[in-house]
Amino acid sequence: MLLQDLNRIRQIGVIAARHGFGEWLERAGVWRMLGRREKVEVPAETQRISTARRFRMLLNDLGPTFVKLGQILSTRADLLPAEYIEELAALQDHVEPIPLEDVYARIRESLGQEASTLFKQIDPQPLAAASIAQVHRAVTLEGEEVVVKVQRPGIAERIDSDLGVLRSLAKLLEAVVEETAIYSPAGIIDEFDRAIHEELDFVQEAANIRAFQENHRNRPYMTIPQVHASLSSRTVLTMQFVRGVKVSQAQLSLEDRREVAGHLLDTSFRQLFEDGLFHGDPHPGNILVLEGNRVALLDFGVVGRLTRAMQETLVMLVLAVALKDSDSVARILYRIGAPDARANLMGFRNDIESVLGKYLTTKLGELDARSVLRDLLDLAVKYHIRVPKEYALLGRASVSIEGILRSLYPDLNVLEVAMPYAKELLADRYDPTQLQGGLMRTFLRFQSMAADLPTQLSQILLDLESGKFSVTVRAEQFDRLNESLRTAAIVMFLGLCACGTIVGVFISFAQTPPWQYNGMPVLGLLGVAVSAALFGATFTWYLFGNRIGFGKVRVSKWLGGSSKSLK
Repeated sequence: MLLQDLNRIRQIGVIAARHGFGEWLERAGVWRMLGRREKVEVPAETQRISTARRFRMLLNDLGPTFVKLGQILSTRADLLPAEYIEELAALQDHVEPIPLEDVYARIRESLGQEASTLFKQIDPQPLAAASIAQVHRAVTLEGEEVVVKVQRPGIAERIDSDLGVLRSLAKLLEAVVEETAIYSPAGIIDEFDRAIHEELDFVQEAANIRAFQENHRNRPYMTIPQVHASLSSRTVLTMQFVRGVKVSQAQLSLEDRREVAGHLLDTSFRQLFEDGLFHGDPHPGNILVLEGNRVALLDFGVVGRLTRAMQETLVMLVLAVALKDSDSVARILYRIGAPDARANLMGFRNDIESVLGKYLTTKLGELDARSVLRDLLDLAVKYHIRVPKEYALLGRASVSIEGILRSLYPDLNVLEVAMPYAKELLADRYDPTQLQGGLMRTFLRFQSMAADLPTQLSQILLDLESGKFSVTVRAEQFDRLNESLRTAAIVMFLGLCACGTIVGVFISFAQTPPWQYNGMPVLGLLGVAVSAALFGATFTWYLFGNRIGFGKVRVSKWLGGSSKSLK
């Protein structure tokens, strides 16, 4: 770990303690790792705020990288309780705008020409200023109105530096937090790394926009802004200016509301069941209502992708939920969730049956999708079932769309609109005339299995006859025990080497050796350096290897908001 990383961790620790998380840092061993405990006073008003809100305020104070991490975590209802998801979803990514001169410099650096030679005019007042980029209205040399999205100078380097610190913190969490046996913090940071670098790459965002344009080219009610490729690069993105009103601010009659809601619901289902590419952040600011009740989507930095198999699984899940078939819902979630261990499927099914019976209705105005998703994801956590990030992102997007539709036209029948898409996808799957259909794939798999089965059975019988047949049994407990013993042996070996070296140092200092430096024995000085290195290596292995001697902290109750759970 670099010195600047330790300084940044100390800074993070101080800010975290200021927000009331000092006790948890003490239990987690952060101050022990840094070598000292920082004295931080917690304001009285901070102590009265809920833990979830303090966590959101903490991320906001830590800077843009942590704000983005919070926004990513707000899509993972399978990781955090609903209270935290709601708070993180409210994270505001608004910062002070950069000067117009810096915008011009960024355009010159990215596009190789002065802004005055590329644009007739750039509005000095930004439309939006976020931690990663800033958006300005502009006019091209041909007179077309556009928006220019310019990446902030130095933001990529700052994010890379903070990612290094986050990885160090993730290793610490894996060492001290019990629940990380289910969800790996290092894996979450790797996912965040991919997501944030994809958002930093405006070439990827331009590719997402073109993909949406291709998918929606025959849907006249939907508008996707055009990308100006000659005025775009990895850090500058120029798009068509779409004139409209945010869906949350549009003044519409009841009939217009019904029509706009129908368009949004139609495009949502088509994205899921036809395109396999859906908007990952459809909040009201990214949806505009245009003339003629058409709608437009903005901001394609976060998108989700579904394979054909995932689409089919989603259809089966929707149908199972619609029919209140708790057994099918349990089996589908169990299959897609990659459980860490064998789960109690019967108990999972019974709990799902309770959730469906509690919430499920057909009218949107009576359907609480947020509560349904929250309870289903809580059950997944309870039974140690990991929900893939694509489904978690889809869950967040669905809740956002559901909220918009509820405000527009609460009486819209979701199942009535969804069923035609589900039937069409199922029909394609089992159409024997379609080579890509699921029925043909199933037949080919069965034929291959039938052809291989005699050979495989013959091999097993021959191995049994010759005594070569063996069965390998793995036990997770034995693996952990073996790892603990190996770590203990290494720590003991390094400690003994360090102790032996110190004894040799004392002997060297007690004698008058031929090699001296400023009156000090050279071999003794080398022994001090070697013993210090051995002690440092031993302590590092002890701290991060397997946390021998330290108990892990359980944070489940703490996430629920009780500070007493840490005691």
